Amino acid sequence: MANRQAAPPGGKGAAPVADRPEAVRNVVVVGPAGSGKTTLVEALLVSAGVLNRAGTTAEGTTVSDFDESEHRQQRSVGLVLAPLAHAGVKVNLLDTPGYADFVGELRAGLRAADCALFVVAANEGVDAPTRVLWRECAEVSMPRAVVVTKLDHARADYDRVVREAQEAFGDRVLPVYLREADRLVGLITGDHEHDEQRAALIEGVIEESEDETLMERYVGGEEIDPQLLVRDLERAVARGSFHPVLPVDSGTGVGTQELLRLVVDAFPSPLEHPLPQVFTPAGSAGPVLTCSPDGPLVAEVVKTTTDPYVGRVSLVRVFSGTVRPDASVHVSGHLGAFYAERAGHLVGEAGGHPDHDEDERIGALSVPLGRVQRPVDQVVAGDVCAIGRLSRAETGDTLSDVDAPLVLKPWDMPEPLLPLAVEARAKADEDKLGIGLQRLVAEDPTVRVEHHPETHQIILWTMGEAHADVLLDRLARRHGVEVDQVELRVPLRETFAAPASGHGRHVKQSGGHGQFAVCDIEVEPLPQGAGFEFVDKVVGGAVPRQFIPSVEKGVRAQMQRGLVAGHPVVDIRVVLVDGKSHSVDSSDMAFQTAGALALREAAASARTCLLEPVDEVEVLVPDDLVGAVMSDLSGRRGRVTGSEPAGEGRTLVRAEVPEVEITRYAVDLRASSHGAATFTRRFARHEPMPETVAQRLAATG
Repeated sequence: MANRQAAPPGGKGAAPVADRPEAVRNVVVVGPAGSGKTTLVEALLVSAGVLNRAGTTAEGTTVSDFDESEHRQQRSVGLVLAPLAHAGVKVNLLDTPGYADFVGELRAGLRAADCALFVVAANEGVDAPTRVLWRECAEVSMPRAVVVTKLDHARADYDRVVREAQEAFGDRVLPVYLREADRLVGLITGDHEHDEQRAALIEGVIEESEDETLMERYVGGEEIDPQLLVRDLERAVARGSFHPVLPVDSGTGVGTQELLRLVVDAFPSPLEHPLPQVFTPAGSAGPVLTCSPDGPLVAEVVKTTTDPYVGRVSLVRVFSGTVRPDASVHVSGHLGAFYAERAGHLVGEAGGHPDHDEDERIGALSVPLGRVQRPVDQVVAGDVCAIGRLSRAETGDTLSDVDAPLVLKPWDMPEPLLPLAVEARAKADEDKLGIGLQRLVAEDPTVRVEHHPETHQIILWTMGEAHADVLLDRLARRHGVEVDQVELRVPLRETFAAPASGHGRHVKQSGGHGQFAVCDIEVEPLPQGAGFEFVDKVVGGAVPRQFIPSVEKGVRAQMQRGLVAGHPVVDIRVVLVDGKSHSVDSSDMAFQTAGALALREAAASARTCLLEPVDEVEVLVPDDLVGAVMSDLSGRRGRVTGSEPAGEGRTLVRAEVPEVEITRYAVDLRASSHGAATFTRRFARHEPMPETVAQRLAATG
C-alpha cells in the first residue's frame, strides 16, 4: 500500500491541488439512471465544504451549473469532474451517465479513475442495467464500493439491496455500516448488536487477509483487534477483491463522512493502479512508466467539449510527468492503429477519426467545477485537470513530450450501431454542417460520420435514440446548424437472373467526323460475390482490337450507373461476340457508348433482380432471453447460424440478417432486453431480395 499521508491540497475557496500522486484519489461514480449519482456527488461536496447546503460554491455556482439545456444534458449524459479535499487528500469525483446510450462517457470515466463508487437505489435494487454496469467495472478490474442511496424512499429496503447485490456480484459484497436513525453504525468498530452481520463481515475480511493465521485464531475464539481488521479490509478494497457496502442519505448527509473516510483510507492512489499500455507513434513498445511527477509526460484526453465562446476544452488524466501552462506537447491520435479491423469500421478516414500527430502549445490549466474553471500552476502525475486551447486534440488522444512522443492504447470504444441519415435544413448551412460534424467526432469517439459513396447520404452513426437526440441538439445549440432526419437508404445491387443478349448501336452522322460503333454482347449471371468478367470472343476483326477495351469501359460505366432500379450491377460475365466499325467514324467514345447501350438492351429483355446487403450479427444475451432473441431475428428474415455459452449466464447467438431489417436493432434489442443484451454486426455479402420486400421499398421510396 502506498503512503497515504499528504499535505492538505489548496486553501478555503481555492482549487484543490495535489503535489504528489499519493495525495490523489480518482473516483468514478457509476450507477443506472435514477440511482442518485449526481445527488450523491453534491452531498459529498457539501460534506467536504465545497458546496453549501443550498448547493452553491463560494462563486455562487452549482456542480452542474450550465444553461438550461446544457444543465439537463450534462447531469444525465456527460462525464462531470467534481474535485474536493478531505483529510489532506484531493478526491476527483467523476460523475458518469447511467443511460446505456452513453457507455462511451462511462468508459472514459473508468479510464480516468482508479476506483469506483457503485451507486444502487434502495427502492430499485439490482436490475439488468445495474448488472451491465457492474460488468463494465469488472472488465477493467476496477476496485469499487457499493453505495446504497434513496434510503428515505417509501419502498427503500437496504437489507434487500444487500442480498440482491451479493446474489448478483458475489459474496465479497458485504455491508460495513448499518443505518440507525440519523447515524451509521460500523460493523467492525461499532457495538455488537448486529452479531450476524458483524460475523459475516469479519469472516469475509479474514478470508481476504494476507495473514494466513488469522482465520485459525478467529475460529479458535480469539478476539481479533478491530484496527487490524480495518487495515485488512482497506487492503482488500484497494486490491479490488472486496466490495464494502455503505448506506448514504444524500438529503441529510448521513453517511457522507464515513464514505469520504473510506475513499481516502481504502481506495487505491494512482501509484497503486496499473498504467495503460504505452507505445511509440510507430507502434513499437514504449518505455516502462511509473506514476511519477518527474517522469516523461504521458497524459490522455478523456473528454472534449467545444464552446462557441471559449473554444475547445480538454479534460485530461495525467499518468506520468507534470503538466504546466503554456508548455508545448505532442498530440497523438492513433485510434485507427489500434482498432482499424474492428467490425463496423469505427475509426479511419471515413469515420472522421484519422490518425494524427502534431505539436501544440497548451493553454491555461484549471480544475473545473460546474462552469467555473479554477486556475492551477501545475498538475502532477495521477491528477485530472482541464486544459484550454488544444485545438487539434480529440477524446482518446495522448499528450506527451515533444522530443519523445508516446501513445497510450485507447480504452475500448463502443461501436455506434444506430444509423441516422441527416441533411442541413438550409442549403447555406451545408458547410457549417460538415464543420459541426467534425467537432462532434472530436468530442465523442462513439460517433461515426459516413458520407456514403452510393446513396450520397450523410449518415451519423450513434449509440441509440437518446445519443442521437443529444448530438442533434449540440449541432443546433453549439454550432448553429439545424438538420433534418431523412429516410435511410440501404445500398442495393442489381444482377441478371438469367442469360441475356444485347445489341448496342451508336451511329450518328453530321458534318465532319460522325460516330459509328456497333457491338453485340451476351450476359451470363455469375455466383454471388464473383464480381465481373469481360470476355472477348470477337473473330475476324469485326471490332478492332484497340476498341475492345472501350466496349468493356462502357459496360463497366453502365454497371456502375445501374439498369432497372439504378443500383450498381454485380456478378455477371459479359462476352463480346460481334460488332461493326467504320474506318473514319469509329472512336473510343463511340464504342463506350455502344457497350453501355448493349448492356441496357440485355437488361430490358431479361429478368434482373435486386441484391440486398446481409450482415453477420452476434448477439450477447442473457440465457433466459435466448429464445426471444432468436424468434425476433427470424422475424427479421434472419437465419440463426449457431449459439454458444458465453459465461456469466449469457449466450452468444450468431445469425445472418438483411441490413434493411436491423437499421433500428440497437433500439429494439435494448428495449426488449431491458439493456441486458448487446450486439455487433459485420457486412457479409449481398443476396437476392424477395420481390415483396423490393416492392415495399419501392413504394416507400
